[in-house]
Amino acid sequence: MSKKILISKGVLKISTGKLAKFADGCVVAQLGDTSVMVTAVSKNKPSALSFLPLTVDYRQKAAAAGRIPTNYLRRELGPSDREILTSRMIDRSIRPLFPANFNCDTQIMCNLLAVDGYNDPDIASINAASAALCLSDIPWNGPVGAVRVGYIDKESVINPTRKELADSQLNLIVTGTKNKKIVMLEGSAEGIKYEEFIGLLHSGLRQTQVIVNHIEQMQNSYGAKKRNFAAEKQLTDDVYDAILSLSQDRIKDVFTDFEHHKVSRDNAIQAIKDDVLKSIVENYPDVEQVLVQQALNDITKEVFRSLILDTSVRCDGRGLTDIRPISCEVDLYKPLHGSALFQRGQTQVLCTVTFDSPESAAKLDTISAIMSGLKEKNFFLHYEFPPYATNETGRGGIGRRELGHGALAEKGLRAVIPSYFPFTIRLTSEVLESNGSSSMATVCGGSLALMDAGVPIKEAAAGVAVGVVTEVDSDNKVLNYQLLTDLLGIEDYFGDMDFKLAGTHDCVTAIQADIKLPGMPVEIITEAVHRGAAGIRHILAIMAERQNEPRHEKKDNAPVIENLEIPVTKRAKFLGYGGFNLKKITADTGVTISPVDDNTFQVFAPNQVALDEAKEKIEELLAEEREPDLEFGAIYNATIVELREHGVMVQLYKNMVPAFIHNSQLDQRRVSHPSALGLNVGQEIPVKYFGRDPVSGKIRLSRKVLFSPATTVIKELSPKSTT
Repeated sequence: MSKKILISKGVLKISTGKLAKFADGCVVAQLGDTSVMVTAVSKNKPSALSFLPLTVDYRQKAAAAGRIPTNYLRRELGPSDREILTSRMIDRSIRPLFPANFNCDTQIMCNLLAVDGYNDPDIASINAASAALCLSDIPWNGPVGAVRVGYIDKESVINPTRKELADSQLNLIVTGTKNKKIVMLEGSAEGIKYEEFIGLLHSGLRQTQVIVNHIEQMQNSYGAKKRNFAAEKQLTDDVYDAILSLSQDRIKDVFTDFEHHKVSRDNAIQAIKDDVLKSIVENYPDVEQVLVQQALNDITKEVFRSLILDTSVRCDGRGLTDIRPISCEVDLYKPLHGSALFQRGQTQVLCTVTFDSPESAAKLDTISAIMSGLKEKNFFLHYEFPPYATNETGRGGIGRRELGHGALAEKGLRAVIPSYFPFTIRLTSEVLESNGSSSMATVCGGSLALMDAGVPIKEAAAGVAVGVVTEVDSDNKVLNYQLLTDLLGIEDYFGDMDFKLAGTHDCVTAIQADIKLPGMPVEIITEAVHRGAAGIRHILAIMAERQNEPRHEKKDNAPVIENLEIPVTKRAKFLGYGGFNLKKITADTGVTISPVDDNTFQVFAPNQVALDEAKEKIEELLAEEREPDLEFGAIYNATIVELREHGVMVQLYKNMVPAFIHNSQLDQRRVSHPSALGLNVGQEIPVKYFGRDPVSGKIRLSRKVLFSPATTVIKELSPKSTT
């Protein structure tokens, strides 16, 4: 069973019923010659968790691109960054549409079958996952459809190819569901005004409806009947009323006490929950504590949301559009190339910039290189979120969340990085305190750190998160809502959307929307873009008070790059045998030397002092010195500089080119290798000079002639015959 869906100028083909028949649902989606197989499997027994344990695994196979993995095992190893980011994007596209009380273990596996190098498999994967869930018996309120939107020559392009995307100002993925609702957004842009972006968003959403309608037709024709799942246990009315009366007013008092900060507010709410739980257990000993805790969580959420909807005042006393107090610092530590500390409320981020040689560029995996047309990146951002940032303990490390937030912040800043910059730039962001929107604080702090380092960015960029609290009916139709600028962590947790927007004063640079409802009306998203743009302008004005343009004067520790012209005739002398001279200069001075062309080398130095020292050594090495005149037949002491299979290379004087002595000229005896004579590099040996070869012009030397000839023993091998 298959269906072809016409999307703009392309065709998306969805087929099922042939592969992986034991899976609850299996679909192969083909876009161009790129094909992805997606399977959906869910257990029938509910898990003990209070949330949906959904796992999405997108895996790339080198065989899909006609390649063999380059690692030492020659097989696929752990997931790459691209695989993790694509898995997260698929997860965010389908998770909101699962029933609220469905908590069975569910796994979506995306297997890349073939990639043509033109059509990206991520769009096919989202649509295939949507179709697989719709055709399965797994409870799911889909379908969804996804498209990529490009912007080329002032025209929107749906699902642009790799070549088209290279010329596009926009790379936006839109996942939509029925009734023109948005489920997920992920994208980056360069030079697109906020109003233009909204128009392109609408253009992409219209195309998702075509996919949704076709998948829905497939579901009606071939889909399995959805399975029943156990209803969630409920407390009796009297127990619930008791919990409500004991907790509601106390929780409301905490949320209207604007003196609280993140930790004290969390502690106060937890103390109320513990006290109520203890009281309920004493009065209703047969009640399940898990149900009481769930009821307390629901009441807390309802009180929190009602206060915002009814009063338009948030739990920290801010209005709906207010942004928390902001402070900025730059040039914190002198040894660093660039640094900045950005504080917004209780979110604090330390950003540092490091310059290195072009050889330090980040290398991309095989599939990413094929799809992007790039093999390496000269600007990359690493985001760290240690557990102490939220007053917790743990091992730390880089997980899927950290990769996702770092990738988003990198997109937010990449648009302002100059197209050519002589150094590789590594921007690190360490979240020291977190109370919401740390990835957008990374954009702000990263922009300041880049300017402090003297990177000539086009203009400063900033980011802000916008949330929403809604009131919906039984059909999830939004009846009332409030948008919240500069989202707190608790507002993200209890809210319905985390909408992150990064940009400059006039243009979008990156966007990401995580939506908890089964679809958000596009009108709300449009208003969120306007709200976010206003917030970005406010933040940029504060940032400009501290650093309004890139640093002009170079720091003392700033690295430098210089091209050196090395004549072809001196190239061998510059490199040395086996690259010895080059390695010695690098080891002594700390510079990195890379060839540019036949007679040009690029020298990267960590500072000007190191560059000057390296240039001095190179000048000494290449200095023209007149070779001494050698007397024919004279004996000289020569230093061995290299042992070879058939002889040794020796140097008579320091400024002379080494000469070769064949094994036959090393000793009166027959020698198969110089080591048989106990010769070593650095050893001095006497040699006799016999002028230069009339054909090659090379020096002729001999060690053998300096030894007495061996005694000749003559034997009669056979007697003379007599006649």
